[in-house]
Amino acid sequence: MKKAIKKLEDLMEIGGIRKDILLLVISGVSIICSLLHVQPFPFDLAWFAVILCGFPIILEAIIGLVTAFDIKADVLVSLALIASICIGETFAAGEVAFIMQLGALLEELTVAKARAGIEKLVHLTPQTARVLQMDKEVIVPAEQVRIGDRIRVLLGETIPVDGIIVSGQTSINQAVMTGESLPVDKAVGDEVSSGTVNQFGTFEMEATRVGEDSSIQRMIKLVQSADAGKAKIVGIADRWATWIVVIALSAAVITWLVTGQIIRAVTILVVFCPCALVLATPTAIMAAIGNATKHGFLVRQGDALERLANTKIIAFDKTGTLTYGTSRVIAVQSVADVLTTKELYQMVASAERFSEHPFGKAVVQCFKKEKTDFTEVDNFQIIPGRGVYAEIEGKRVLAGNPELLTAHYVEIPVLEDTKDYIRQGCTIIYVSVNNTFAGFLALSDTVRKESEHMIDELLKLGICPVLLTGDHENAANTIASLLHIEDVKANCMPENKLAYIEKYQKNGMPVCMIGDGINDAPALKKADVGIAMGGVGSDIAVDAADIALVDDEVKELPHLVALSKHMMVTIKLNMTFSMTLNFIAITLAILGILNPVVGALVHNAGSIFVIINSAFLLKWGSKKENF
Repeated sequence: MKKAIKKLEDLMEIGGIRKDILLLVISGVSIICSLLHVQPFPFDLAWFAVILCGFPIILEAIIGLVTAFDIKADVLVSLALIASICIGETFAAGEVAFIMQLGALLEELTVAKARAGIEKLVHLTPQTARVLQMDKEVIVPAEQVRIGDRIRVLLGETIPVDGIIVSGQTSINQAVMTGESLPVDKAVGDEVSSGTVNQFGTFEMEATRVGEDSSIQRMIKLVQSADAGKAKIVGIADRWATWIVVIALSAAVITWLVTGQIIRAVTILVVFCPCALVLATPTAIMAAIGNATKHGFLVRQGDALERLANTKIIAFDKTGTLTYGTSRVIAVQSVADVLTTKELYQMVASAERFSEHPFGKAVVQCFKKEKTDFTEVDNFQIIPGRGVYAEIEGKRVLAGNPELLTAHYVEIPVLEDTKDYIRQGCTIIYVSVNNTFAGFLALSDTVRKESEHMIDELLKLGICPVLLTGDHENAANTIASLLHIEDVKANCMPENKLAYIEKYQKNGMPVCMIGDGINDAPALKKADVGIAMGGVGSDIAVDAADIALVDDEVKELPHLVALSKHMMVTIKLNMTFSMTLNFIAITLAILGILNPVVGALVHNAGSIFVIINSAFLLKWGSKKENF
C-alpha cells in the first residue's frame, strides 16, 4: 500500500512547477469560456478545470486520510467538488478547483526548499594529507590519517585534521571556525583545526583529532542537526481545516435534512471552501517578498517573513556584519624625536610592501590612500610568526610583534596608548629603528557607518540586539558599546553560537541570526530566521540562511522587520475578511438565496479582495515613510 502511494506521489510530482503552471493556464481559460458560454465541444469546458485541477486535490485528500488520517483543507474541497459534479454544477466545481490549485501554486513558489549548504561544507574538507613516514612525504586520503601521524602543511593549503604544531611557525586563517578575518600567528605547541588555511610558510604538525572527530566534520554535524530541529510553519487553512470540515459538513447535512434540498447542502460545501483563506497567506508573502527585494533582501524561504514577525532577539555576528571585516590602520604614533609620525608610517609601509602577511598587506593598502611614495628597501627579510626586517636609507627597521623586538634586544616601553588600543581589541605592530623603539601602528576592524542607526531602529521596534562573535572580549565589548548592544557573547566557536541560540529559544524568545561566515552556518540554520550577508558572506552561510542581504546594507534590516510585522497584519485582515465572507455566504445558502454557481462567484470576489489587499504590501514603506 505504502509503495503504491509513494509511486502515485512521485507520478504527481512529474513536471514540477512548470507543469502546474501549464495546467492552471489551461484550466483558467476553460473556466472563462464556460462562464461566457463558449462551447466548442459537446461538453462544458469547465470539465478541463475539474480534471486538471480537481483530480490532484482529491488524490491528495485521499492520500492524507489513508496514510495519516490528516484532515486538511483539500478534504472539504474534494467533498464540494464531488457534490457539485453529482448535481451537475460543473462550473462551480471547476472554479473552486482552479482557485485552490492557484493558492497551492503560490504557496509552493513562496515556500521554496532551501539548500542546506552541507555539500559545500563537505567540499571544504581536505581530501588528502601529506603524512611523513620514515622521513618521506606520502600523500594519503585525509580519512586515512591516524592520531599521532606527523603531517606537513604547505603555504596556502587547508589543514586536513586537528593537531598540534611540532615544527615551524605560521599564520592561520581561522575564519571557517571563528568568523574572524584577522589571521592568528601559530608556533610550536599551538593547536590548529581542520578546515583552516595556512597563510604563511610551511609547518609540521601531529594529528590529535581525525575523521568524524575533526573540527570541520563536527561543523557539518552541527548544520545537519540544526536544520533537522527547525519547525516549519503550517498554513492557516490547514491549521483550521478540521474545524472547517466539521462545521461545513454539519451545516450541509442539517440543511439537507431540514429543507430536503440537496442543492442548498452542495452550495454550503462550495461557499465554505477556504479559497480566499488559502490565498490569504501566500499572496501577502509574495507581495512582501517583492517589497523586500527592492530593499536588497533575497528571501529564500517563503515562511521566513512569517517567522521574522515573531522574532524577539536578533543575534549579530561582528566581523563582516556590523563591521567591514578588513583590517585598517587607525593610529600611527612615533616616540622617536628624529622621526615624525608620517615618516614612521612611510617606513613601515615600505618594509611591509614585500610581506605576504595579512597585517602587512593591510598596512600597505591603507598607506596607498596617503598618496605618498614608498621608500626604497634593501635587504628585506621575513621573520616567520614575528614580523619583517628591512634596511631603509641605511636604517635597520623591525616591524612586528613584541617577540620580534625582544629577540633583537629592543626594550619596549610601557605606553598607555598601546594599552588602550589593546583593550579595544586592536592589533599592534611595534616598530624599532636601529635597535631603538620608534613607535607603533594600531590596526583594527572598523564599524559600518550604518550599524549604529540600524541598531537604534531595531530597539524602537522592540527587538533586543545580541552580539555573538568569535573575537575576544575586548574587541567585542568595544564594538558593542559603540552600537548600544548590551548582551555580548565573545570567544564563540560555532557550537557556542548554536548553544546560545538554543538557550534563547528554550526561554521562549524566537531568534533571528545574521552573519556572514562559514562558522555562522549552524547558528543560521538553528535560528528561527537566518539572514546571511550575501555580498561578502560565504556561499555556505547564504545556503544555510532563509534570507540573503544582497548588497550588505544592514541599514535596511529595520525595514525588513517592520515589513514582516505589517505582512502579518495583512494576513490576519485577509483571513478575517475571508471567514466573514464565508459565514455570510453560508447563511445565504441555508436560506436558499445562493446557488452553487453564485456561491462560486462569491469565492472570486473574496479572492480578488485578498489579492488586492496583499498587493498594497509591494509599495509599503517604513513607519516613518508612511506617517
